[in-house]
Amino acid sequence: MFGKQKTTDDTGRWGEAIAESWLKRNGFRVNGRRVRVGRRDELDLVCRDGEVLVFVEVKTRAGEVYGRPAQAVDRHKRHVLSRAAVRYVQKLKNPQICFRFDVVEVVGRRGESAPVVRHIPNAFSLDSRYSLPA
Repeated sequence: MFGKQKTTDDTGRWGEAIAESWLKRNGFRVNGRRVRVGRRDELDLVCRDGEVLVFVEVKTRAGEVYGRPAQAVDRHKRHVLSRAAVRYVQKLKNPQICFRFDVVEVVGRRGESAPVVRHIPNAFSLDSRYSLPA
């Protein structure tokens, strides 16, 4: 089990580095990587796209035999990301800030040909169970 977890973590970190490079080349400013918000929640990348704060979930897969990587951002994952984003914004003390959730898919393997990178802007909305004070 330990060996598999380490491999998964390595693959995730590799995919996040690929996604970060891609986002920077496309005009995003990266404010944070693997940002911990509370005890349980983590945001893969926190970026700025102009004036918009962007919470980026990176999904990395070796292939697409079992579907697109973004399909792993299911209802539960969107709930967790919404909770983390609200906590992050509350810490900024600026509830009027515009933000969105993007997903970046990275398909490939380290050391092989260049991975496929797909950016899905505004991939989902804030979970309805969460809101920010006006």
